[in-house]
Amino acid sequence: MVNQYEVHSVDPATGGEAGILAFAQQKRLAFKEQVTLYTDDTKQTPLLGFKARQVIDLGATYDVTDVNGQPIGLFRKSFAASLLRSTWVLEQPGYGEITGQERNQWVAILRRFVDSLSWLPYHFDFTIQGRPAFSVVRKWGLRDTYRVSIHDPSLDRRLVVAMAVALDALQSR
Repeated sequence: MVNQYEVHSVDPATGGEAGILAFAQQKRLAFKEQVTLYTDDTKQTPLLGFKARQVIDLGATYDVTDVNGQPIGLFRKSFAASLLRSTWVLEQPGYGEITGQERNQWVAILRRFVDSLSWLPYHFDFTIQGRPAFSVVRKWGLRDTYRVSIHDPSLDRRLVVAMAVALDALQSR
């Protein structure tokens, strides 16, 4: 099995899915975690990607780069803070540190300690200096669907998309 990701815009008139913005497939059993996002499922035109700096995944840092390899930002899991409630830290050049944490601690604990409940939806709120930056909500359904809301217009949307894909790809590790 391979994890596939489609990133869609939202149709402002209906609130439903609109055109595809990006497509990715996560390689399984990779020595170093790496995900490349493309313009569509033909995987002909890359948009951006993220790659782990180190092989060991505990608190690994992931560099996010554009199609030319230029840095967009980075993210890492805060291992100690994530023991009971997953916590991620993002950095965008010229911007402060952005911290994201699962909103509901009880859902976080249940997902960790009861394997049969790992499917429970989760909600991450990301803040910068106490202000909302963006949120990622895993919705109920047969397919994993995530709703990403960007509250800070200064954030690089590519970094937000990379983090949203990473939450699904890396969260259960």
